[in-house]
Amino acid sequence: MSTRAPSGRRWSRDEPRSRVDLGVRLGPVALPNPIVAASGTFGHGAELAAVCDPAALGAVTVKSLAAFAWSGNPAPRICPGPGGGMLNSVGLTGPGVEAWIADDLPTLRARGARVIASVWGRTTDEFAAAAQPLGAVADELVAVEVNVSCPNLEDRSTMFAHDPAATAAAVGAVAGALGSDLPVLAKLSPNVTDVRDVAGAALGAGATGLTLVNTLLGLAIDADRRRPRLGGGGGGLSGPPLKPVALRAVREVTRAYPGTPVVGTGGVSSGRDAVEVLLAGASAVGVGTATFAEPRATLRVLAELTAWCEAHGVERVAELTGGLEDDP
Repeated sequence: MSTRAPSGRRWSRDEPRSRVDLGVRLGPVALPNPIVAASGTFGHGAELAAVCDPAALGAVTVKSLAAFAWSGNPAPRICPGPGGGMLNSVGLTGPGVEAWIADDLPTLRARGARVIASVWGRTTDEFAAAAQPLGAVADELVAVEVNVSCPNLEDRSTMFAHDPAATAAAVGAVAGALGSDLPVLAKLSPNVTDVRDVAGAALGAGATGLTLVNTLLGLAIDADRRRPRLGGGGGGLSGPPLKPVALRAVREVTRAYPGTPVVGTGGVSSGRDAVEVLLAGASAVGVGTATFAEPRATLRVLAELTAWCEAHGVERVAELTGGLEDDP
């Protein structure tokens, strides 16, 4: 059997060999397959690389970075949720973007990963400060994700992603600070009345595409102790219970803004889940929470997606995007 993929590049040993064309486009970026490790689930660098080859994935989105080191929320930070879901209150812990560029990006790139950097901030200026150093390593990245689903210190009762104007300000600040043509993906929250309004604001401010969606706000309670189960109080619900919400958001946004590149993220734990996300309109598929229980989940999902395409006569994965039939 050939050791090279149809494009001429070498196969990763973990990459499915198939006649299915797995290549997709995320706006101007060509990816060898649609499976993307979601932010916060693959670490900052090559932590999972020993068991999950990042070169076999379409891309790896690293854990969101600020312009400064951040310790995150107090423990406990993770607890089980209903229906196989998970609540987390990690709190965006990280080394800061400049330390990440020096210490983590080189090892991740050495593993052959296509890297999406993710940034956050408590103010618009902090978003810009986190993005600015990435301009110098633009050729080492495939995109920058703007995580506008983090708390806004100017008003702790909301998030940037809950307000179209605030979302536009953060996205515009990142796009302006990069000083490059790197694609910008706005990561949006499902905790809004109409995600299409926020999506439109992000796209209008310079976002190339979107990541849909982040976690649902939730609370887990220890009844015996009469206290929250997470050290930060509330947390974000992810995993299988989030999938219907993510599918709805992807469907609504891509119908409202046809042609918008979207990484559909939320509750994907199988190849069939990935097919559903693509049919809803996504260009690529983020796999996140499944990785906590199964570090190689992204590779399994990719293999199952490939097998599904083979069984259903799908020759090009990209043809699935937006293939959901019109509502009756």
